[in-house]
Amino acid sequence: MRDLVADPSTVIHTVGYEKSDLPGYLDRLTEAGIDVLVDVRERPQSRKPGFSKKKLQEAVEAAGMRYLHVQQLGDPKTGRDAARSGNHDLFLRIFNAHMALPETLEAVENLADQTSGLRICLTCFERDHRCCHRSIVAEHLSRLTGASVHHIEV
Repeated sequence: MRDLVADPSTVIHTVGYEKSDLPGYLDRLTEAGIDVLVDVRERPQSRKPGFSKKKLQEAVEAAGMRYLHVQQLGDPKTGRDAARSGNHDLFLRIFNAHMALPETLEAVENLADQTSGLRICLTCFERDHRCCHRSIVAEHLSRLTGASVHHIEV
């Protein structure tokens, strides 16, 4: 993976929508000045109203932001199952192995290229970034671009 040159003041934001309603979630993105919401769910479906891919994309775009789904950066089913069962160590092993795949590293690099100079926010369901795969994705992007990471609380 090559290093991209980034403005050190650039920030990669992340947010989970678990405890959110759509209007409050969009307000937080707008307050943070987000240009592109990057959906890092493998399966961008949700039982929460407004958070499935099509509805979320429509709402984000109506709020003046761009929506981008990057399926390869989602947590594989085995990782989601481990996290759901409370086995955080297994989740980490599974997701870190997924992040080491050439196609996943390429997806991170492509995301950095596509969003260079833009304020981005990685999103998925999990509210607590400390036990979520989006933090791992954000750290990979941070190492690649030099950007810092900020987790938005909703």
